[in-house]
Amino acid sequence: MRPSYLGKILLRWCDHCHAPVLAHHCACGAQTREVPVTPPGDARPAFPADCERINRIYEEHFGARLIPDGHLALLNKVPDNDRMEEIVVGGGIAGIIRYFPQQQRWEPVPRPEARTLFSPKKRYVIVDDDAIPFIRDKGMSVLAPGLVFIDEAVRAGDEVFILKKDSSCVGVGRAKVDAAAARDMKKGPIVRTRRNIASTIVPGVSGWDKAVTANADVLASAESSSIQFVREVAAQNPHLVANVSYSGGKDSLATLLVVIKAMGNVPMLFADTGMEFPETYANVEEVSRHYGLEVIRSDGKTKFRDTFDKQGPPAVNARWCCRVCKLTPVLNLIREQWGECLSFIGQRRYESATRAQSDRIWRNSNVRSQLSAAPIHNWTALHVWLYLMREHAPYNILYEHHLDRIGCFMCPSSDMALIHMIEAEYPALWAGWLSQLEEWQQKQELPPEWVSEGRWRLREDNSDDEDSHY
Repeated sequence: MRPSYLGKILLRWCDHCHAPVLAHHCACGAQTREVPVTPPGDARPAFPADCERINRIYEEHFGARLIPDGHLALLNKVPDNDRMEEIVVGGGIAGIIRYFPQQQRWEPVPRPEARTLFSPKKRYVIVDDDAIPFIRDKGMSVLAPGLVFIDEAVRAGDEVFILKKDSSCVGVGRAKVDAAAARDMKKGPIVRTRRNIASTIVPGVSGWDKAVTANADVLASAESSSIQFVREVAAQNPHLVANVSYSGGKDSLATLLVVIKAMGNVPMLFADTGMEFPETYANVEEVSRHYGLEVIRSDGKTKFRDTFDKQGPPAVNARWCCRVCKLTPVLNLIREQWGECLSFIGQRRYESATRAQSDRIWRNSNVRSQLSAAPIHNWTALHVWLYLMREHAPYNILYEHHLDRIGCFMCPSSDMALIHMIEAEYPALWAGWLSQLEEWQQKQELPPEWVSEGRWRLREDNSDDEDSHY
């Protein structure tokens, strides 16, 4: 799928601190180097659970873990049919993980540079010295005459390492045949070599506290600019009561911290759809207590069920849920509470093409009584995470369990990788949603695959992709 540029890619790496840096110079004084991530390049920290999953996937396939203990890693989501994430370690792309929904499995796809971090114990081939220049320099396939050894675990379609006799890496690719068949071949391709953009990996132990320090100037500048923006918008609209639209997500939390520093305490406006994760409700309460802020809630629970019964489930291209459960209840709440208001919202340009093209100050056509403003519009996800770490902010624990965005647990915009994870880890929550889907499926005489394969997420008779912009 085509890469999407939503803003300048800022990610760089300091080989002295072994940490990501969002500037050309680290706070330690060292010059940083570019990390060649795929656009939009909105990389996020890999939490311990993320690292463990990645290492499990690579260990099952190659017999060795990809991310060494004590190393910082980032995940960069790239366009794909479902979920695919680049893994940044040591300032370079070590590989990716890709999810296949129908098989419900993850596949590791390494880069040659991953050999810097580990030595494959299985699923590798060794090639003759004469074949190396053709494979390494010209990207040619591994042919039968140049094959010296193939691991017995290799099956057609497997990702494999292509090694020299001294175990150094020539390249990576996908096996064309099983190991047993390869040993009997006199000619023909054994492995199709994959050509990747070169990347540099410099292994080194570090920690996120060190990454925060390395980005001290970057964070100070980003915070200062956002605080100034908040004060200017508030000064231009003195007649409007200010609040922060809080979702329980990282971006709204960072926005909340900025607004508090700019204006003092303001209310938290929480749009309760009734479809939030339990951890999200807990986080709203925790943040409210921690900062001593009032929570003002809108309620969209009843409207969701009523609309579902009439229209069926929301879909990616028919997201009536945003309007029915968020926007309309928020509109009614604002009219009752203030008449009009100024809401600071954790919207960032790197989230989507719609938000990249959005003004920084706007009024949603569905909520005209709300003037919205985005203080962290130009921040990347790494800005947000490093800022929250610096501030020791109480972020939603869901981020430590493979979620990269916080919203309704059954959001149709979720990929199947996330949906399968939620189904496994929240069986009671998902069972309730599943019963609603099955009820609609039977009512409409739809095939069982409409539910089991997640086809409910896309409605064929509707192309209205409504961005909540909220």
